Amino acid sequence: MMTLALYPTADQIRALLAEPDEQPVVMVNLLRFKEKADPPDDKLSGEEVYRRYADRMVTLVESKGGRLIWAGRIDAQMIGTGGDGFQVIGLLEYPSRRSFVDIAADPEFQAISPYRESGLEGQWLFASTTESPA
Repeated sequence: MMTLALYPTADQIRALLAEPDEQPVVMVNLLRFKEKADPPDDKLSGEEVYRRYADRMVTLVESKGGRLIWAGRIDAQMIGTGGDGFQVIGLLEYPSRRSFVDIAADPEFQAISPYRESGLEGQWLFASTTESPA
């Protein structure tokens, strides 16, 4: 069963912060958009409204020392099942796990969140770090 959400739970934040924080973390975003955005933007697609959020979010992340690594459309799921309906993948690097959480509390993030909520049906979000050489 697939569960989509818009925000992490408190337990998920605790688990994120329980890991070592000495290196950057790459957040792997798998996004699914609403067919139509919520009012008052319901004349636009969810993806169009989400882009308003995404453009400003990338600027915010960059201002805090992070960066957009890559974003692109999902064309097909080649192995496994359960990812049906995701439309876009985005890879954003944050200086640390703590910086990811701090950005979520930033007033600018709070100001742009309505675009995210209006356009995004849900997502999967994975925190990943570079594997240490064996």
